[in-house]
Amino acid sequence: MLYDCAIIGGGPAGLNAALVLGRSRKNAVLFDDDNGRNLVTREAHGFITRDGICPEELKRLGHEEIRKYGSVKMENERVVNIDRISETHYELTTASGQVFHSIKIIIAAGLKEELPNVPDIEKFYGTTLFSCPYCDGWEMRDQPLAVIADKKVFTLAKEVYTWSRDLAVFTNGEGRLEEEEKQKLLAKGIKVYEDTISGLEGENGKLQSVRLEDGTLIDRSAGFVTPLWSHATNFAKELGCKQNEHGGILTDDYGRTNVWNVYAAGDASLIVPSQLVIAAGEGSAAAIGVCGDLINEYFDEM
Repeated sequence: MLYDCAIIGGGPAGLNAALVLGRSRKNAVLFDDDNGRNLVTREAHGFITRDGICPEELKRLGHEEIRKYGSVKMENERVVNIDRISETHYELTTASGQVFHSIKIIIAAGLKEELPNVPDIEKFYGTTLFSCPYCDGWEMRDQPLAVIADKKVFTLAKEVYTWSRDLAVFTNGEGRLEEEEKQKLLAKGIKVYEDTISGLEGENGKLQSVRLEDGTLIDRSAGFVTPLWSHATNFAKELGCKQNEHGGILTDDYGRTNVWNVYAAGDASLIVPSQLVIAAGEGSAAAIGVCGDLINEYFDEM
């Protein structure tokens, strides 16, 4: 079977793209191997009518809605290879060896992340340490918070200050904090620690303190970190898609890349984790781009 569109990634961007394609009566296949970046997340916020929902519940509801539209097939598979067969379509191969053919592709596989080099940080990430203050800042409001970042320390600290005035910034011996930035933070009563972090104290994912290399303990109950983000797949690069100045997949307003029949949506095009509602909106826009192009191509046929 030749699908109109293959969607790689079953997060909010991919799900919303599948929904729009299904409602547009397009034959689509959605690939999702259940290995998304937000597996550690207990609650997702900022999505109207779904504030506080567990991402897995959001996915379950999305699958339930998409199943209403029989033209969309969902595959619990990981795509491992994409080949351009002709000017008209691509061949996708999954980890299990299945082969699919599709005219168009939406890359919505999101990002993978590498946490700051802090011992035991993974024990607290997703419970009391988070990456997005707009997603989790409200729940951490007015608490003694840690800001742990090797890069973009100043930017993250300024953002987190919106939710709590009791901040301690940790550059972990590697962060880039200009003297002028440091003075601005200190002027707001924000503590700055530039020593290496030797560990984090706490139990059951609940942070209690940050331990510096000299043994000093700084009491903190939660905080925010800046991971290093990269693309979850290499498909965009392999297919020849250009990147924007931040390293995300360069697209127009409807998800089109510079490669004909290849579209991108969600975090992969932003190269930073976005709120679910933004990723979902990008998926919708990419699906509309796919549909519009398919319509125009159909009427341009001689």
